[in-house]
Amino acid sequence: MARVTVEDCIERIPNRFDLVLTAAQRARGIQKGELLTIDRDNDKNPVVALREIADETIDITRVEETLVKSLQRLNQAEEISAPDEASATAQEDLSEMIGLPNTEAFEDAGMQVGTGAELEATGFEDVDISSLDGDE
Repeated sequence: MARVTVEDCIERIPNRFDLVLTAAQRARGIQKGELLTIDRDNDKNPVVALREIADETIDITRVEETLVKSLQRLNQAEEISAPDEASATAQEDLSEMIGLPNTEAFEDAGMQVGTGAELEATGFEDVDISSLDGDE
């Protein structure tokens, strides 16, 4: 049985933190029943994972992708729908505060609703308070 050292693995994955995360993810995969690519030789899962990394018998990119997926908290469907829900809630709150039922009513009342970029494109600018008093 050949001993595996960190130096053997560092040649494959230069960052020690990435190495630890990748080896731990591969060891979890072995624990779940993934097939081994080398003989176990009575080694524990983390040692087998390190030996597989050192011998380049596994696809490290695939293991890293599995690690990223396992650490993600939101899936794509939730990420896409979240801004829509937030936008709808914000519009409802704005409607309640102003007392108008929807954005069309805002525009009918002379209000402009939009993003900062949209408002800048229309040419609106700050007005001096004295000009509003009619002192000119």
